[in-house]
Amino acid sequence: MLTALAGGVGAARFLAGLVRAVPPAEVVAIVNTADDEEFHGLHVSPDLDSVTYTLAGASNSEQGWGLAGESFRVLDALARYGVETWFRLGDLDLATHLFRTQRLRAGAPLSTVTAEIARAWGVGTRLLPMTDDRVATRISVRRDGGVHECKMQEWFVRDRAEPEVVSVRFEGASTARPAPGVLDALEAAEAIVVCPSNPVISIGPLLAVPGIRDALVARRDRVVAISPIVGGAPVKGPADRLMAPLGIEVSCAGVARAYADFCSALVIDEIDSGAAEAVEAAGVRAVVADTMMRSPEVAAALARRTLAAVA
Repeated sequence: MLTALAGGVGAARFLAGLVRAVPPAEVVAIVNTADDEEFHGLHVSPDLDSVTYTLAGASNSEQGWGLAGESFRVLDALARYGVETWFRLGDLDLATHLFRTQRLRAGAPLSTVTAEIARAWGVGTRLLPMTDDRVATRISVRRDGGVHECKMQEWFVRDRAEPEVVSVRFEGASTARPAPGVLDALEAAEAIVVCPSNPVISIGPLLAVPGIRDALVARRDRVVAISPIVGGAPVKGPADRLMAPLGIEVSCAGVARAYADFCSALVIDEIDSGAAEAVEAAGVRAVVADTMMRSPEVAAALARRTLAAVA
């Protein structure tokens, strides 16, 4: 069994490659849920949905999120009433959120609902939310001459990650419990992969749930990560706007130092081969590969190279 720690789009693309390299049923993906928010009365789980849709072959590959062939007539109609529609939920996507919300309100835990959604989409990989409890990423930013805290999706989507970040916290994390199966998957895995996801707001919340980081530290020799930073910049998303303010160098070496206590190897892109020495100075073995997942075939080759690092 292989276990992966996953955020959203970058992780989803890697997982799509991973299930080409190994049977999908042998993979367990533990997914960040601190991005979850309620929109229009519906519980939305962006990272879980990105992973689900991508593994189902139904995602909008050009857009990077949502479903292929999506339309937005419902949101366009809501805008007529003055409702904020900056978080774009497609008409087809709404079905997932309606189902999830109804099941949660009926008392089903998020882990159960996640399994039901994955099964409905024909996803053979086991998807686990990091916790069934509520954890929420909150970002403090500089605005209007002061420091203000906002929800992650407000900063990332509504404000386009433009306000300067001061600090990040994970509300509810200290009292959250790993979802059923999470610790077992980490303890039993032949290899644990930290996907190329934002170190602060995708992997950070996973590590903040009590028990998960300790489980990784205990299995450090079986943990390998893929750097989401290539050539001193994130492949996708605003990782640099979060890492730098929090004192994490925006480089593959910076990722290595941030992960060093629980990660034995870091896969870095060929363009960063000159940084291998700095990565290894952090106590993490550097593995050089093509990490730019331009196609499913390249992603599969990356997955095989990644697994070989802890074979």
